[in-house]
Amino acid sequence: MPLLLMFIPVAAYFLIFKYFPMAGLVIAFKNYNFADGIWGSPWVGLYHFDMMLSSPKTVNVIKNTLLLSLLNIFVGFPFPIILAIMLNEIRKVWFKKTVQTLVYLPHFLSWVILGGMVVTIFSQQSGFLNHWIEQWTGSPYPFLYKELSWLSIFLGSGVWKEAGWSAIIYLAALTSIDPSLYESASLDGAGKFRKIWHITLPGISSIIVLMFILSIGKVMEVGFDHVFVLQNKGVMNISDVISTYIYRNGLLGAKFSETTALGLFESVVGLILVLAANRIARIFGRGLW
Repeated sequence: MPLLLMFIPVAAYFLIFKYFPMAGLVIAFKNYNFADGIWGSPWVGLYHFDMMLSSPKTVNVIKNTLLLSLLNIFVGFPFPIILAIMLNEIRKVWFKKTVQTLVYLPHFLSWVILGGMVVTIFSQQSGFLNHWIEQWTGSPYPFLYKELSWLSIFLGSGVWKEAGWSAIIYLAALTSIDPSLYESASLDGAGKFRKIWHITLPGISSIIVLMFILSIGKVMEVGFDHVFVLQNKGVMNISDVISTYIYRNGLLGAKFSETTALGLFESVVGLILVLAANRIARIFGRGLW
């Protein structure tokens, strides 16, 4: 009974802030206006979805979202695993704690702060990196205004912010591996890399699969803050994603029905990808459910 009482605030949070607002998704199938309200606005069926999938602008936004999300997963996903293994190999406790603190710290800073730091580094006018480049070459390089360099900065800053925090899960999983396995491997003459490949990675493989499935579920959610603080008109062709499009057209442009349809599409695709990833994982005996 005490455990159920402790669960009530959690259940209330999800009901109030996660499930009850889903009723508002009905405006994706209506031509919503303030005068008639959610329930009084006229039905238009799948009109907004047809418009969304036939508009070159929204199709490009969906492509950008998929591109940035997939790159975030396949570029950023291995870093927490590598970092956790490296930290696990450190034997000096004081050095290990110092490194852990440094790599965890960016997670607790907002993207406004980190975005400002990134701009301070790579800005064409005032960035100290371009200050050196201008001294060597005579002209600065527009890192934040070229699509390829912007994409690299976007991915790198994402790894910088989240790799340390995500590594905590893998560090916890590493503690469950029997130390005698490493001792036996040492007696057989195995080096560090062989131990990692044949003991460490198989020992945390279930956690890796679990985290990968959860990551696939967020493939349509790049995140608003990260993109918005680094976005500029020079790279809008690649940086305009669903979250920024919804902000610009839904909140600022008052196109509530259109952007709700886009948000619902994003959620449905995410659900399908989670189910598909889990289905594939179950084939190898590593499914989440």
